[in-house]
Amino acid sequence: MTAVVLALAATIFFGLSSVMEQRGTKQVPERGALSPKLLADLAGRPLWLAAIAVNIVGSVLQVLALHFGPLALVQPIIVCNLLFAVLIAALARHRQPDWTMLAGVICCAAGIAGFLAAAHPSGGHKTVSCAAALPLAGTLAAVLGGCLAAARWRRRGIRPLWLALACGVDFGVTAFLLKLVPDTLPGGFGNPLSQWPLYMLLIVGPAGFLLNQNAFQADILISPVLAIITTADPVISIGVAHFWLKEKVASAPLDLVAEGISLAIMTGGIVALAHRAPHVSRQVTDSG
Repeated sequence: MTAVVLALAATIFFGLSSVMEQRGTKQVPERGALSPKLLADLAGRPLWLAAIAVNIVGSVLQVLALHFGPLALVQPIIVCNLLFAVLIAALARHRQPDWTMLAGVICCAAGIAGFLAAAHPSGGHKTVSCAAALPLAGTLAAVLGGCLAAARWRRRGIRPLWLALACGVDFGVTAFLLKLVPDTLPGGFGNPLSQWPLYMLLIVGPAGFLLNQNAFQADILISPVLAIITTADPVISIGVAHFWLKEKVASAPLDLVAEGISLAIMTGGIVALAHRAPHVSRQVTDSG
């Protein structure tokens, strides 16, 4: 019960932080994807700095929740920060949420929470060689490059969704690296080949943070962006851990059925958001 209460409290802080971050990005000039100038602009905005402080409080609560409860219990609850963010954003705008988009958000949150609860990743190795990680780095670079190219050349209404997808993929790889770093630190820094997770994290982590701010700044609405980031992050991290750490997910027939249904629900939510979000964004712009 303590873990559940702490996790729910964390979701509220995470949801509030996301709304504050997005509103903060609207107070500064729009920058290109991965431009460090955006962070320099945001550093002078009190609202954005307060959002970072709120996010830190949420992170502390999440760590405490994980101390009192298992990951399989806490993480599906944390996913619900998406719902709190949408509700808080609607209250802040004094608007009722669009019901189609709200249904898409609920499907995303329910789908990924169900998948995490059913998958129960376990086992696996604790280290990965630098040579084995090269395909991961290449794949990540290709995916991010493709997302950024699509964000640049596709119509503007879809641009935030591509940025959000790039951010979610980056966050998933970041989570994988964070899992590796504690086990490599005792080996020291004399051999860069054995310490590659830390060096890669120093590149991938800030890139994901910048992409997050880019996605928030590019979209009028927070729900589609946050939904895609929230769903892509754990799915990518579980996939990467499966292929590179050989972690196993539950594979009993009922587990596979639950995982498949959850992924289908999540996919339906993303499709609904991708189709509906540009129309709602135009309506908000025209009326506001």
